[in-house]
Amino acid sequence: MEISPQCVVALTWTLKDTIGETLDQLDEPVEFFVGGDDLLVKIEEALMGYSAGETLDLHLEPEEAFGDYDEMLVFLEKRSHFPPELEEGMTIEGHALPGACSPEAPKDLFYTVTEIYPEHVVLDGNHPLAGIALRIHIKVVGVREANEEELENKSMGSGFFKIIPQAPGSSQLH
Repeated sequence: MEISPQCVVALTWTLKDTIGETLDQLDEPVEFFVGGDDLLVKIEEALMGYSAGETLDLHLEPEEAFGDYDEMLVFLEKRSHFPPELEEGMTIEGHALPGACSPEAPKDLFYTVTEIYPEHVVLDGNHPLAGIALRIHIKVVGVREANEEELENKSMGSGFFKIIPQAPGSSQLH
């Protein structure tokens, strides 16, 4: 079966920046719904017509991936607004930010704690891969028709590099 809109594809990948540093590696296949929000548009477009066993190499500019880095999404907040156990690398949902935080911080983003000072905390609402051109080597492990539930949800719940609140020190992007 070839990849087409509204099917399920199982992929593995190696993601690198333009100087060749590996940013993420997915060795075990993960299923994604094609035609929903699980994959970046540029990746879906490139995968059309591919079958299990085939590989693909893509170069994505920031605007085709996670956008340019936006300095307006970086906020300096008072340390006293956060619990003592806060650590660098933690991810906080925007709607869960303490009420005393900047009202300019969009509530629909995830914020990464990038620095902690005695009096302040730096929160970054950019995706960790924003502003970075990416090279991705993809292997199509499997392709199948989507079932009724998958067609209704238009997702396998495994979006491509979606931010998920995680424990400190976790480097998982997928």
